[in-house]
Amino acid sequence: MGRALVLTLLFLLQFDAAAEARRIQPGFDGAEFRKMFQISAHQIDTPWNKMRVPYPAGYNMIHRSTVGGLDNRWDMWLSNDSVAVISVRGTTASNDSWLENFYAGMIPATGKLNLGNGILFDYKLAQDSLAYVHIGWTIGLASIAKNVTDKINEQYKNGIRDFIIVGHSQGAAISFLLYSYLHYKRGVTIPADIRLKVYGSAAPKPGNLKYSYDFDFISRGGWAFRIVNTADWVPEVPFSVQTINDLSPGNPFSEFDKRVRIGFPAKLIGNHVIKKMNRGAKRAERRFRKYLAHKTGKLVRKRIPGMPKQKYVKSMAYYPCGIPIILQPDENYHKLFPDNGKSIFTHHYFGPYYNLLNTYYPIKSPEQK
Repeated sequence: MGRALVLTLLFLLQFDAAAEARRIQPGFDGAEFRKMFQISAHQIDTPWNKMRVPYPAGYNMIHRSTVGGLDNRWDMWLSNDSVAVISVRGTTASNDSWLENFYAGMIPATGKLNLGNGILFDYKLAQDSLAYVHIGWTIGLASIAKNVTDKINEQYKNGIRDFIIVGHSQGAAISFLLYSYLHYKRGVTIPADIRLKVYGSAAPKPGNLKYSYDFDFISRGGWAFRIVNTADWVPEVPFSVQTINDLSPGNPFSEFDKRVRIGFPAKLIGNHVIKKMNRGAKRAERRFRKYLAHKTGKLVRKRIPGMPKQKYVKSMAYYPCGIPIILQPDENYHKLFPDNGKSIFTHHYFGPYYNLLNTYYPIKSPEQK
């Protein structure tokens, strides 16, 4: 009896060690990202999929959600070694999907989003009350959040503990928000001991600097990556305008006349100059908010029945998040993907990104193809 118990314990220890070895690890892994990118590219009906990338060997799609929100959808894939992948679809050719991108008013990163007909999306994406996020992509998040958490819980019962989130373009922005959402749901609606990692390629900016700080803090140690082709303009948007109102409390420029101790003439001149500079920035911020929040919001409300008029914060200070993985185009790249004026998305498609990925993180074995 004692011998059998010892053998059983040894077997369990070996099993645990093998399971640990299979788990996702922190840090950027080119081979791992290639699989994630292949999964992302197999959201086959996106307009970005001009180049067919290989099927991700060792992974199988086990779930495809229904379409919701503003033409949002996600897939779940499962690897042969028990890693689940949450693949968020990017922009489609539909007007609704493009409206989601342009609906760039900012809302608090924690709150309740009224989606109409008695539907409230209760979310927390950051600790800081000064953290703000893109309302359009938060609507996209709201459309998939419950289904994602349900599937995570379902796979957890099957022994899955490791989840990788991936998305391209709009899908990357929503993936970052989803990572934040799931982080703050740990121990609440999903198990506390799951492991999360996220790869976002061609990601636009999902929120302000305070949101970015929070995101980079909760993913510290190498769990979140932003992959950028420097020839791609999409990571440069949404437009960002920083005013004095966007500065942290205690910043001397936010209360120049109270905090800066200099002589009277210099202080008077400094205060005048700062107010004059800020006046133009505030005017620009109001104009962006007028068109990208209020006017676009009217069009969104026509597509989401019962959705009321939303409240936006007075800010358009967008900022990227995630550890940057820079893919710098070389001479060969520019021969393959020249700026010929035929498409504004020449450098945004899956093909250009896959080309650069293979340039800087070349395939080392047949299993990585």
